Amino acid sequence: MLKRLYAWTMALAARKTAVWWLGIVAFVESSVFLVPADVLFIPMVLARPRRAMFFASFVPVASVLGAIAGWYLGHYAFESVARPVLEFYGKLESFEHLKASVDYETILLLLVTSGLAHLPPIKVVTILSGAANISLSLFILAAVVTRAARFFILAGLLQRYGEPIRDFIEKRLGVITAVAAGALIAVYATYVLVR
Repeated sequence: MLKRLYAWTMALAARKTAVWWLGIVAFVESSVFLVPADVLFIPMVLARPRRAMFFASFVPVASVLGAIAGWYLGHYAFESVARPVLEFYGKLESFEHLKASVDYETILLLLVTSGLAHLPPIKVVTILSGAANISLSLFILAAVVTRAARFFILAGLLQRYGEPIRDFIEKRLGVITAVAAGALIAVYATYVLVR
């Protein structure tokens, strides 16, 4: 399935409308959608490396706007909108557990880990931040910094090492995903245990 999704996004990356699709995916990923913007961002940068920094500038804007929408969902419309979205993705139990066990500092840490590495999924943290009444201005600042850092670093690496990374990704996409997820979960678990 990952290989088919990768092939589809590589084809989409070459279209003139790809940047708008990238913006839409980045927006909805931060509020209600399961698929991260990376699945379109990486192929677009690989297909058009000269536009890497433009894409890296564009994605955080759309992503932060989506994160703000998620915050508003959590803050003003949790019962009527956010709860059904979380139930649909099977994330309501995780959300309720997080909400009951986190403080302000932990939510900020979750914003950083989800903004940089999607752990936990960004939509869960954006809705949680609104439901937990995290300051909107602090929330926006954290989202801007983490999302911009993620996509500029990724764009720089892809721009510099494009073809070798492309070959590596095409051959080992499943392994890369599993290792990255495992490493990030281990870092987060270590932080929680040390606290």
